[in-house]
Amino acid sequence: MPSRKFENGELVMGRWPGSNLYYEVKVMDYDTSTQLHTVKYKDGTELELREADMQKMNFFKSRRERSRSNSSSRRRSRSRSPGRTSRRSSSRTTRRSSSRGREARKEVKVQEVLEVTMSPLPKSVVNNINNPHKKKEVNDTAHKNIEHKTESELDSSRLDVRYNLRPRKEETAGKVMESEEPERKMENIVGNTHKYKVPKTTELEFGGKIGAFFMLPLLPATVLTLLLICGEKDASVLNFPPALPALTTLWDNHVFGIVVLWFLIQALIYVLPIGKVVDGLPLKNGKRLRYRINGFYAICLSAVLVGAAANHGIDLSYIHGHFLQFAVSAMAFSLILGIYLYIRSRWASEDELAPGGNSGNLIYDFFIGHELNPRIKNFDLKYFCELRPGLIGWVVINLAMMLAEMKLQKLEYPSLAMILVNSFQLLYVLDALWNEEAILTTMDIVHDGFGFMLAFGDLVWVPFTYSLQAFYLVNHPNEVSWPFAAAIITLNFIGYIVFRKANSQKNAFRRNPYDPKVAHLMTIPTATGKSLLVSGMWGFVRHPNYLGDIIMALAWSLPCGFSHILPYFYVIYFTCLLIHREARDEHQCLKKYGSAWDEYCRQVRYRIFPGVY
Repeated sequence: MPSRKFENGELVMGRWPGSNLYYEVKVMDYDTSTQLHTVKYKDGTELELREADMQKMNFFKSRRERSRSNSSSRRRSRSRSPGRTSRRSSSRTTRRSSSRGREARKEVKVQEVLEVTMSPLPKSVVNNINNPHKKKEVNDTAHKNIEHKTESELDSSRLDVRYNLRPRKEETAGKVMESEEPERKMENIVGNTHKYKVPKTTELEFGGKIGAFFMLPLLPATVLTLLLICGEKDASVLNFPPALPALTTLWDNHVFGIVVLWFLIQALIYVLPIGKVVDGLPLKNGKRLRYRINGFYAICLSAVLVGAAANHGIDLSYIHGHFLQFAVSAMAFSLILGIYLYIRSRWASEDELAPGGNSGNLIYDFFIGHELNPRIKNFDLKYFCELRPGLIGWVVINLAMMLAEMKLQKLEYPSLAMILVNSFQLLYVLDALWNEEAILTTMDIVHDGFGFMLAFGDLVWVPFTYSLQAFYLVNHPNEVSWPFAAAIITLNFIGYIVFRKANSQKNAFRRNPYDPKVAHLMTIPTATGKSLLVSGMWGFVRHPNYLGDIIMALAWSLPCGFSHILPYFYVIYFTCLLIHREARDEHQCLKKYGSAWDEYCRQVRYRIFPGVY
């Protein structure tokens, strides 16, 4: 094993990934398996660098001195006596001067790459991209124009200020890069793929190995318990544990066949050559996966197929009568899928593993997901399951519950409560599929592997627990007055506006920070080259999209009345889920953005609930 060149705690110069710029960093740790150094930048950002991308502190100084020394010796050796004034000599002198000029320019270019200066970043800046008369602060820090600062100008009073490192070339650039620059950067990332080994997962979530072990039976048991209690005449949680049906009644081959058929139909729609194809975010190995965006077409085609089936005499209320069997069949299918995903991940290359599911423990990696983006050729299994079979299946289940209510309660038309629940949740699903591209930046796609947890969540938890309100109303009708209905509609509308506006600002900012819709927003620059929104919806709370989600979840439960708490399981669970996810987001963002995230938290105090949390 090669010996280490840099020791822990040593100050060195580290190359920023994807550039030729070197910054002062502190060596924090060394992984002998990957031979990568964990380094910390002055603003708190931590990255892993190869030894080849690191140099001693005196490297650049000695190189500049050698460059100046060589240049001086060349000039002395080429000097001529002043007495030689012939035309030929004059011509040679002119050529030599031109040659020295070219050498000087070449030397400057070398120093532009090697020399970096330090300048304090502002606390927050306005993204004045559309005003050519103002100093422009754009969201990519590599494109900013700054005044020249030398290290001698930095006094001790600035030690607590975030610093950004710039090449001297930018001091005279005088231009803000055009909007096509991000596209060129993306092409470079695609072309510069490199071998990357995902390090071992040391920070385990969900209670670690023991937590993952108990979550495997706990998740299916929770779904079955909710459905059993909700199906009773008195749907009270005090009736726990519910009466268990005979095991033979929980399985039906015909139902399992319907579940598999539904999955295959959605897979067929997914591979149809309709909809646009977009690039996902760059992976750590430099690759960018391509995704077909046709989820909205999928739900439209599914509606046509379901309508045709109902027109040919197929009774959709069959789903309500065999709801437990459908849930058990979906559980079995997700388990089979999870086993397949883990087996195939054993042959995945090291750069395709999930950073959170590479612990080496079979149970934990099976639960979390060992492979980041499992694909069968161009068929992305995780992306497909995220929005297709379960989410669209949720809408079909709600429709089936509405028909079952009319049938069992002998109604000519659905109740107002059932209409509200179906309408609210249909809007939510349509919005998700219409803005399908936005999911490519979520933690599920970018960070989490695809294992049993996501497979079960996508195929079982979403369709069978999110539809709990509709399932409850079939046997527990609730009269809703029109004034109360108007109040619920208003609440859902407020939640949707907060949810959609927050996500729209975030997605527009990520796609194109020059977009006039977000160019006026205040930002905080970070050392990663990105910026953090600190105004608009993202200056209200740190996760306004989560706040909108929770408000809508409450509106979905209110039509069920206040007789039982069971219909409110979704909003209680979803609040806990988003608080947990917010904690994961905070941890990842602090690690990624360092002191810039601390500054963002100082300016935006509350995480989800303004004035509360």
